Amino acid sequence: MNEHLIDYTLHLADNALILGHRNSEWCGHGPVLEQDIAITNISLDLIGQARNFYQYAAELTNARPILHPAGDGDLARAVTEDDFAYFRDSPGFKNILLVEQPKGDWALTILRQFLFSAYQKILFEKLKESKDAQIAAIAGKALKEITYHLRWSSEWVIRLGDGTEDSHARMVKAIDELCGYIDEMFSPVECELEMLNNGVGADVITLKEPWMLNVNEVFDEAGLAIPSTPLVHKGGKEGKHSEHLDDILKESQSVARAYPAATW
Repeated sequence: MNEHLIDYTLHLADNALILGHRNSEWCGHGPVLEQDIAITNISLDLIGQARNFYQYAAELTNARPILHPAGDGDLARAVTEDDFAYFRDSPGFKNILLVEQPKGDWALTILRQFLFSAYQKILFEKLKESKDAQIAAIAGKALKEITYHLRWSSEWVIRLGDGTEDSHARMVKAIDELCGYIDEMFSPVECELEMLNNGVGADVITLKEPWMLNVNEVFDEAGLAIPSTPLVHKGGKEGKHSEHLDDILKESQSVARAYPAATW
C-alpha cells in the first residue's frame, strides 16, 4: 500500500504544482490589476497545496528502507519536497494532462481553472473523510481556498460566456481545446483504485455526475455547453505527458538542477 499511497499523494501534488505554475505565467500580465493579483494568489494557493502533499510523500518515502546506490547498506539521504518538484523528469510526474496545457488566452485560463476547481472541490470534500489522517488534514485545509477558486472562476466563465461576441467566441474556442482532457479526471488508475479500496481515496468515477451538474449550472447561465462526444486524451496520471510538461519543467527546474547542492 505504501507505494500506491506515495503515487497517489504525488498525483494530488503534481496537479496542484503544474496548474499553479501555469497560472503564475499571468503574473504581471493579467487583464486588470485586481485579476492579475487574483490569479497570482490562486497560483500560490495551489503551490502551497502541492508543498503539503510533497512533504507527506517525502515522509512516506523516507520511512522505507532504501539501500545506498553503492550497495553498502547505508541509507540514502533523506528525500525532501524539492526532490519531487525539481529532480523528476516528466515521466515521473502524475498530473492530469489538463493542467499542463499552454496557458493560452484569459478565456482558456479561466475555463481550465473552473473545470479543475469544480473537480477538486468535490474530490477534496471526499478526501477530508479519508482514513489517512494526513491526506484528510491537507484536503480539509485546502477546501477554503478551493471554494474561492471555484467561485472566482465561475463568475468569470459567466462574465465571458455571456459577455461580448468576442468573449463568448473565445470561451467556445477554449471549451473545444480543453474538453478532450476532462474525462481523465474521472478515469481511475491503479493507485487511485488501491486507495479507494483502502478507504484513503475517492471513487473518481462517481464524481463525474455531481461535477457535470455544477458545470452545467454555470454553463447554462453563461450560454455555453460541453460537446457531447469529445476526443479523450489520457495518460498523464501514468507519466505519459505532452511536450508541454517538458517545457514547464525545463523552466521551473533549471536553477535547482544547475546548482543541486545550493541551500536557500
